[in-house]
Amino acid sequence: MKLSGILAVLLLVYTERSGFGMCHPKPACRYPPSQWCRSLEIAIECRVEKQCMEVNATRPNQAVPGVSVTLYYESLCPDCREFITQQLFPTWTMLQDIMAVTLVPYGNAKERRSANSPFTCQHGEPECRGNMIEACILHLTEHSLAFHIIYCMESSADVLSAAQSCLRLYAPSVPWSRVDSCVKGDLGYQLMRANALMTRALNPAHTHVPWITFNGEYTEENEDKAMSSLFQLVCHLYKGVKPPACAGAPVRLDRSFC
Repeated sequence: MKLSGILAVLLLVYTERSGFGMCHPKPACRYPPSQWCRSLEIAIECRVEKQCMEVNATRPNQAVPGVSVTLYYESLCPDCREFITQQLFPTWTMLQDIMAVTLVPYGNAKERRSANSPFTCQHGEPECRGNMIEACILHLTEHSLAFHIIYCMESSADVLSAAQSCLRLYAPSVPWSRVDSCVKGDLGYQLMRANALMTRALNPAHTHVPWITFNGEYTEENEDKAMSSLFQLVCHLYKGVKPPACAGAPVRLDRSFC
């Protein structure tokens, strides 16, 4: 298992013990685990050059497509937050070489004819704002950084209040003013409209969130497996040579929805 995967497990244990009390602790060096093997300089600074060489030597065959996981969710849905923080993010951290994650913050929201408030959300106006903040972050930052930011937000006691500090931690080159302008302007509306269209286009139509598709398809069987052990399911669905991390023990959660 790559070192970033080991750290993800440690972060998972920390989250389970502390709840959603705060964002996860900073790594030992100034780079998040997903970037430790991006260059020799970073690997040396984080003291993982040996582990990175081992990881690179056992990378999966890039000719085999990875498992595409799309999550339709709501920013303040407790069950969505639990799935993101205890299943999706740790699994992606360990298996990102064989999986691709798409996040669609919208869920059970509805569009309405109102210029001031064009959407209504299951958990009220704060959730609509949280959905739009996360949609803007996904648009304005590189995907890996966006996922770290959203994980940081969703693992915090207050998702909305954590947004600025999480952005500053993982994407300091992106000023909060850009996100704020996106949320308050036409761009944020267009992003949410696109998420609404994606969600409404689901076949079968979603009946709850979190709603997860694999390689563009939804089955109740895969949903059951994902809610109990997404890690094990991704390893099973990958058609290439399994990475060493797939030999690890699965993490199981109780099934619950919004």
